[in-house]
Amino acid sequence: MKKLQIGIVGAGRIGNVHAKSVTYSIPEAEVAMITDVNEAAAKKLAETYGVSKWSADYHDILNDPEIDAVLVCSPTPTHADIAIAAMEAGKHVFCEKPVDLTIEKIQKTAEVAQKTGRKLQIGFNRRFDHNHGRVQELAKEGKLGNIELIKITSRDPEPPSPEYAASSGGLYIDMMIHDFDMAMFLAGSDVTEVYAMGASLVDPRIGQAGDVDTAIVTLTFANGALGVIDNSRRAAYGYDQRVEVFGSLGMAAGENDGDTTVRLSTAEGVVSDKPQFFFLERYMASFVLEMRQFVDAVLHDQDVPVGIHAGLMSVVLAKAAKKSLEEHRPVKISEILEA
Repeated sequence: MKKLQIGIVGAGRIGNVHAKSVTYSIPEAEVAMITDVNEAAAKKLAETYGVSKWSADYHDILNDPEIDAVLVCSPTPTHADIAIAAMEAGKHVFCEKPVDLTIEKIQKTAEVAQKTGRKLQIGFNRRFDHNHGRVQELAKEGKLGNIELIKITSRDPEPPSPEYAASSGGLYIDMMIHDFDMAMFLAGSDVTEVYAMGASLVDPRIGQAGDVDTAIVTLTFANGALGVIDNSRRAAYGYDQRVEVFGSLGMAAGENDGDTTVRLSTAEGVVSDKPQFFFLERYMASFVLEMRQFVDAVLHDQDVPVGIHAGLMSVVLAKAAKKSLEEHRPVKISEILEA
C-alpha cells in the first residue's frame, strides 16, 4: 500500500512532535514536505527527519498533487484559513487546537469540511492518553453507573512569560481548553452552563496583562452531571494531570505519571517520583496515537476520532468561562452560541 503523504505547516514545537511521530512510529505514512514562514526553521526540521522538501509558503503543500493530508501546526490565528484552503485543495486535514478564536470561523471550517468531504481531525491529544482514555472507557461501558461528578486537575510546572499570557488568548482558551474537551469526553455529554472564578496568584504581571493564572470552573452537563476543573500556571512539584469520574456504581481516577513507579519506603517515610515535568514528557505517547488514528481514518475511510464539534464546543466553553469571570455569574452555553 502506498504510504500516506503528509505535509506539515509550521516547524515549531508541535510541528516537530508530529514530524517525529510520523517518521518513527507510523510506517503507513511519511512526511513529504514541511513549510514555515521562517524557511530556515522548515529546512532544519526537514533535515532532522530526512524530509526532502521544505518551503516558506504553505501553498506549496496545497499545490503538490502527491500530498494527501496536511497537519496544521502554525500559530492559532492561521489555523482555520489554512485548514479551509487545504480542504478546498482536496487535502485531508489534522488541525491543532484551537481551530480559531471565533465561533464564526470554526463554523465556516465545519461547513467546508462537510462540503468537500475531506477528513478533519482536531488535535485534542489528551483523549488518547492511557490514563484518561481508560477512565473514559470505564464510564462509557457503564461500569460507573450514571455519571454524576467529573473532576479535572491541570497544573503547569511553571508560568509562562507575561508577554505570552498577554497574547495567548488567556488561560481559559490557551490552557483550560484541553480540560473543557476532556470534561465533555469523560461525561459523554455537552455542557449547558459554566461558572468561573479566577485570580492572579502566581505572577502579578500576568494579572497586569489582563489574565488569570489560577482558576476554578464548575460545569453543568446536558446529561445532568456536574463537573469542576481547577487550573494553575505553577505547580512546584511538576506537571499535575489528574481526572476523576464518579457515578452511581463507583469511581474511576487517573493519576499522574512519574518517570518510574518505584517507591522508597524507609523509617523516615515513603517517597516516589514527582510527576513528569511537562506535556512533552507526559503526553508524547498520546500524540503518536492521535496521529496514528488520523492516518488510519484517511487510509481506510473511517470517521476521525475527534471532529469539528469538539473544536467548536471547547472554544464556546472558554468564551463562556471568560464571560462568567467578567460578569461574576453563571453563563449558559446558549448565550454564547446565539450571540
